[in-house]
Amino acid sequence: MVTSLRLALVALIAVALGEPHTAPLAWGVTAIAIVITVLDGVDGWLARYTALESAFGARFDMETDALLILVLSALAWRWERAGVWVLACGLMRYAFVAAAGVWPWLSRPLPPSQRRKAVCVVQIVGLAIIVTPVVTAPLSAWLAAGTLVMLTWSFAVDVVWLGSVRRSAP
Repeated sequence: MVTSLRLALVALIAVALGEPHTAPLAWGVTAIAIVITVLDGVDGWLARYTALESAFGARFDMETDALLILVLSALAWRWERAGVWVLACGLMRYAFVAAAGVWPWLSRPLPPSQRRKAVCVVQIVGLAIIVTPVVTAPLSAWLAAGTLVMLTWSFAVDVVWLGSVRRSAP
């Protein structure tokens, strides 16, 4: 239920894509993104506390995070906080899934990772800060580039690990 609420809030932020940039709208997007991030921690804790953890819940949570990153990166581009390249932050997850269709070894399960969780939080918080009215170009572009480098590194670590597991499997 908490993740469903998070997804509804992501949809609310997505509506901003069709609106012109204004300071109140940007602050609203940032505030909602922070609420979504806090709820992300709450839903994981609740799932563990109530013993309701599931593969579906984990995947639903992950895909909600990925959609939030896509929406925030699109807003960063649309509101001219960074160039079109910032969309790579939001599209990387979907490119990884598409690549797994071509190279099935990429679809193997990954072990749990604090690195992945931390990079996800940095992405969301970083992009939420970038769309605030007080952070403008070129600082916003530098911040976006930093989050993209971190995300690229994290995906590269996972791809290398998946490749090594594929080569070592009988």
